Amino acid sequence: MSAGERTWLGVDVGGTFTDVVLVADGELTTAKVPTTTEQSEGVLTGIETACDSAGLDFAAVDRFRHATTAAVNATLESEGAKTALITTAGFGDVLEIGRQDRPSLYDLDARNPEPLVPAELRFEIDERVTPEGVERAVDPDAVRTLAASIPEDVESVAVCLLHAYAHPDNERTVASVLQEAGDWSVSTSHEVLGTFREYERTATTVADAYVTPVIDAYLGRLTERAHEQGLPAPRVMQSNGGIADAATVREHAVTTLLSGPAAGVVGAASVAGEDQLVTFDMGGTSADVGLVTDGTAARTTDATIAERPVGVPMVDVETVGAGGGSVGWVDEGGALRVGPKSAGADPGPACYGRGGTEPTVTDAALQLGYLGGESFGEFDLDADAAEAALTELAAAADLDGPVAAARGIYRVANATMTRTIRSATVERGHDPREFALVAFGGAGPMHAAALADRLGIERVLVPAASGVLSAYGLLAADETHDAARTHRTQLGSAGVATIESKYDDLDASVRSAASDADLATIEREADLRYAGQRYEVTVPATAPFDPAAMRDRFGAAHERVRGYRLDDEPVELVTLRTSATIPGENPPLPGVETADSRPGVRSVSFEGMFRETPVYDRAGLAAGTSLDGPAIVAGAESTVVVPPGWRSTTDQGTLVLEGGVA
Repeated sequence: MSAGERTWLGVDVGGTFTDVVLVADGELTTAKVPTTTEQSEGVLTGIETACDSAGLDFAAVDRFRHATTAAVNATLESEGAKTALITTAGFGDVLEIGRQDRPSLYDLDARNPEPLVPAELRFEIDERVTPEGVERAVDPDAVRTLAASIPEDVESVAVCLLHAYAHPDNERTVASVLQEAGDWSVSTSHEVLGTFREYERTATTVADAYVTPVIDAYLGRLTERAHEQGLPAPRVMQSNGGIADAATVREHAVTTLLSGPAAGVVGAASVAGEDQLVTFDMGGTSADVGLVTDGTAARTTDATIAERPVGVPMVDVETVGAGGGSVGWVDEGGALRVGPKSAGADPGPACYGRGGTEPTVTDAALQLGYLGGESFGEFDLDADAAEAALTELAAAADLDGPVAAARGIYRVANATMTRTIRSATVERGHDPREFALVAFGGAGPMHAAALADRLGIERVLVPAASGVLSAYGLLAADETHDAARTHRTQLGSAGVATIESKYDDLDASVRSAASDADLATIEREADLRYAGQRYEVTVPATAPFDPAAMRDRFGAAHERVRGYRLDDEPVELVTLRTSATIPGENPPLPGVETADSRPGVRSVSFEGMFRETPVYDRAGLAAGTSLDGPAIVAGAESTVVVPPGWRSTTDQGTLVLEGGVA
C-alpha cells in the first residue's frame, strides 16, 4: 500500500485549540476544536469531527500521529509527579545551586525557579565515580535503607550520580534496588542524558522523572480509548522533530517537552519548497519561531523550559507568550503590554462569547477588521463584546477609544514577536533578509507581513491548511532516535580506536530503539571546542573518525558561529552523538480546491486609518491568482492580511506574499 492510499491522521494539542488533519484518498479534511483539561477528550472530539466531515469511520485510519502539551504543561504549571532525587553524597544541592548565570543582571528581586524536587525529597548516597572509573561501589543495603525513608506518596525517583555518564554501574545498582523496593517510576541520568555538566544532567533527569508518570498515564488513557474506537495506537512527536512509538516515549517523557512546536517546524520545512526559512507559528497562547537552514530544522541541546535547562536534543524554537488569546493590559507605569497571560480556550477572547471579558489580540483583530463577523470554529464572533473589552482597556491606558486600544495591542504584539525572530536569527549569526518567513497557526498569517516589514524579509509563505500545519507536520515527520555520551580527549591520532568503539555502542543503542533497525540511517556528530573554552560547537562527524577532517570542520563552524577560528590552538573532543532516522512516507498536502466566488468588502485598519478592503475566500483563489494589497484572504482556519505595498500570489495552494510592490 502506497502512502497516498493510506488514511493519515495527525492531532496537535495546543494551549487553546486542538488541531486535526486527516488525509484520505488525496483529500484533506481539517478540524479545530477547543483543547480540554483532559487532553484525550479533546483529541477524540477532534478526530470524530474530522472523520464525520470526511465520511469515514475511525477504523479507516491507518496512521495516527500525535503531538501533546501534557509534559510541558505539567512543567510550567508545577503539576508533575511528586519526585525524589538521589545523588552522590555532598551533591544534594546541585539542583538548587544551579549556575552563576543571572539572566536579569540588574533585577534586585530576581530569583531562580523553585526546584522540581524540594530539599526534603533530595537524598544522598555514599559512592564515588571519577571520569576514569568506579572508586567506591554503592552498597545495595544502603540503597534499601534509603528507599525505606522515601515517603509513600512519591511517584517518581530521579537518580543522578557523579560522572555516571562515563561509568553508570553505580546508577544501575541504585535503580535496580529502587525498582525492587517500591512502585516508582525511576529515571537514571546515564539513560536520560549521558553527558557531563552536573547541573544540566541533574535538571534534565529530574524533569524526566517529573513528567514521565504524567505522560505515561495520559498516553495510556489515549491508547486505550483509541483502541476502543478502532483507531491505531498513536505515535508521538518528540522535541527532536522525530516520531517515536508511544511505548518508547512513555519511558522517557522529557523527550516530548516541545512536541507541538517541533511538529510545526517540520511541517513548514516539508511544504515550503525552500531551504532557508524562518518558521512562525502563532496560535492561541504563544508564538513559536524556528529556523530551517539548508532544508534542515535547526536543533539544540541547550534549551530551557520554565527557566530550567533541558539537555536532550530539541528543534531549536524560541517561544514568546504572544498568541491570539494573549491579554492586553496596563502595567504600573501606564504602558500597554500584551501577554504572557492568555485567555486560553475557556473562557477565551471576549469575542468568543463564552464569558471572557479581557481584551486579547483576537479581539483587536476583530475591531480592526482583520477578522469579520463570520464563525470561527464553533464560535460566532461577537464584535460588541470585543469592543466593550477594548473600551475598558482604552480607559485604563488613557487611549482614545477601542480602535486605539486595538491598534496598540496589535503593534505591541508585533514588536514582541519581532524581537523573538531577531533572537532566533540575528543573535545566532543569520541575516533574516536571506530567509523566507513561513507563517502558520491560527493567527500567524494575520501578522506575518507586518513582521516581515520590520525585519526586511521580502517573502512570506502561507501554506495550504496553514491554521493546522503543525498537525500536518506530524504526518511528514521521520522517526528519529538520539543518543550521546561524553568522552573528553584532545583531538589527535591517538585514541581513534576508542572513539570508534564508543560510536559503535551509541549506534547500536539508537538502532535498538528504532521500529525497524534495518531501515534506520545512522548519522554521527561530535561536540568540539578549543582547549580551555566553556562551550562546544557541534559538527557532523566523519565515519570512520578522522581527527584532521574534524579539526577543519570545527574551525569552519566556529568561525561561522563565533566569528573567528584558531587553527594553531589544540581542539578538544567533548561529546559523541548519534541519531537513527527512518524516513517518513510523507503523504502529499492536497492543494486548495477552487470555486467561483466574488470578493466581499469591509472596512479594515491599515497604517492607522480605515479603508474599504476586498475580502477573498481562500478556497476560491485559483492557482496563479495575484492580489495587490490591501486585501484580506479568509481561510477555514486562518486569515491572511496583505498590507498595502504587498502582493499575494497563489502557487499550488500556497499564498506567496512579496513586499516592496509599488
